[in-house]
Formats: sequence, C-alpha cells, structure tokens
Amino acid sequence: MGGRTEDVLILAIESSCDETAAAVVKNGRTVCSNVISSQIETHTVYGGVVPEIASREHIKAVNYVIERALAEAGERLEDMTAIAVTYGPGLVGALLVGVAEAKAIAYAAGKPLVGVHHIEGHVAANFIENPDLEPPFVCLIVSGGHTHLVIVRDYGEFEIIGRTRDDAAGEAFDKVARAIGLGYPGGPKIDRAAREGNPEAIVFPRGRVEGSPYDFSFSGLKSAVLNYLNHAQMTGETICTADVAASFQKSVVDSLVSRAVAAAQEYGFDKLAIAGGVAANTALRAAMEKACKKSGIRFYYPSPIFCTDNAAMIGSAAYYEYMKGNLAGWDLNAVPNLKLGERG
Repeated sequence: MGGRTEDVLILAIESSCDETAAAVVKNGRTVCSNVISSQIETHTVYGGVVPEIASREHIKAVNYVIERALAEAGERLEDMTAIAVTYGPGLVGALLVGVAEAKAIAYAAGKPLVGVHHIEGHVAANFIENPDLEPPFVCLIVSGGHTHLVIVRDYGEFEIIGRTRDDAAGEAFDKVARAIGLGYPGGPKIDRAAREGNPEAIVFPRGRVEGSPYDFSFSGLKSAVLNYLNHAQMTGETICTADVAASFQKSVVDSLVSRAVAAAQEYGFDKLAIAGGVAANTALRAAMEKACKKSGIRFYYPSPIFCTDNAAMIGSAAYYEYMKGNLAGWDLNAVPNLKLGERG
C-alpha cells in the first residue's frame, strides 16, 4: 500500500438514516473516538423514521458530534489526513447533511475528501476488532434496508452472490414487531421477546427463490405471521407474543445461516463475517457461530455498537479507499439508491 509510514487519521461522518455520528479512525483499524447521537426516541412516537424530522435532527447534531469526536480522540482538525462521509445509500435529506458538512470541512481545512458507500462501511466494521481478518471472505450483510450475501474479493471490492427479492431482514423484523404490538425499533425488541419464547412453537415458512439458492425472500414469512395473528384473533385463541417472536426469528435466522454457510462452502472460503444492524441479533450470532464451528469456518462479527449505524465503520472503509487513491471531488452528492459496488 505505497510504503507509507506515517499514521493515516480519518475524520468520518455518518448520517444516512437516524443516527448522526462522527469518529476518528487511525490506519483503518484503530478507533480513536466514536460518537453517536441517536434519534430513536424522536421517531418511536411515529413507529418508524420520518425523513424530514431525521434531516432536521442531523442538522442540529452534526457539529456537536464532530467536535466531540475530535476532542475524545485528542486530535485537531489539522491533524486529520482526510475527511470521509457516507454518500449513499440512505435517506436523501439525511445524507445531504453529512455530505455538505464533510465537503465544507474538507474544503476549509484543505483536506482530501473520501466518499464511502454505507454498506461497504458495514462490512469494514469487521476490520476494527479483528486484526487477522483480511479479504477474501464471504460476508452476510443484514440491516433494515439490505440483505446481501457477498464475496469480499478485496478492500472495497464485492461480488454479490445473493440478495433479498422483497423485504430486507430488518424490515421484516420491524413489520412483525409492529404487528405483535412490540413497536419500534423492531429488531432489538423481537430479540428480547424471543428469549422468553419457544422457537419451535409455530412453524413459519422459510422463503426460497426458485433457481437462486443464495437469494432471500421474507415477504411470505411476514404474511404467514400476519395470517397466524388474524386467525388467532378470529378464533379467540390466546396469542403468546414471545412464542410468535421466537418462531418468526428462528425462521429468519435459519434462512440467513443456511445460505451463508452453504455459500462459504461452495465458493471455498473458510472465513465468514456478518455485518449490519441485524448482525447484533443474539440468536443470529449464536446460530451462525454454531454452524461455522460445525463446518470448520472461522466466524467474524463486530461488537453490537459497530453493527448499527456508526462513523467508525465509515472511517475504516474510507482508509482503504484513500490508500487506493479513490478520492471524491467537490461535486460529491448524496446518492440515496447507490448500489453496492457502484461509484456515484
């Protein structure tokens, strides 16, 4: 990587959804600070993220999280090697706050600008706590908006081998949580409720996509849960929320684990990582660990704080982009529907 000896310090900004975050990351792997301002309480009242409110909250918080990140790292803006920011995918208004801020700071401080793909950031979260993890490996990315099974060929280079055909796994968690009265955010609430339930109580379907063994489908599962609830209400049956949560979660986890492990085996990889908000799910982590152990695959996962949206993962991904010379111009813009592997 060019034989650099001095440390590369990156100030990273993330504002793609409802977390305003800033971090200082050294050499792609060492987190000097990681500050997150969450909007969960603001959006819970509405049962989901309201884009306009998210944008306003980002504007209020962005300067504060950047100042905190620099202070906690004990660094000054002039000490930074580059400024990085998530530019897609995500909510357009939310992304624009971070992009405008990063461009202004980079321009004023005379620093290079690095645009980072949000999903690439989730994958890079695995590099922070796993010094031995280097490409190539298989990665399962599961979040509110994305479910992808990819081969990480190199830093920032992905080959997608499977994706969801309908709902993302996190989206299914949110919808089912709402249906069984747990509210928002669905992922952590179903995870908690499921611990009290019996995952074998109700047999929900495992969605398959004909001719595409590594693709996912969760809309049929979501419909099956809603049908079960409607039928129980119509016939006066008692609904055990914990059992529904546990059985639904088991169906999702089975679908994710079976495909990820099969892909690693078929493509000949002995390293498998998970990433994204749903990667914090305790049942998914436990099932994946067990399946990987059985198959002789090394399993990697980030700590929960690096699974949900944060800027440390953006700083990690940005380091590898910076080292490859992939810098952004002052015309960098938000790309809300940016595909993995695309450059906006």
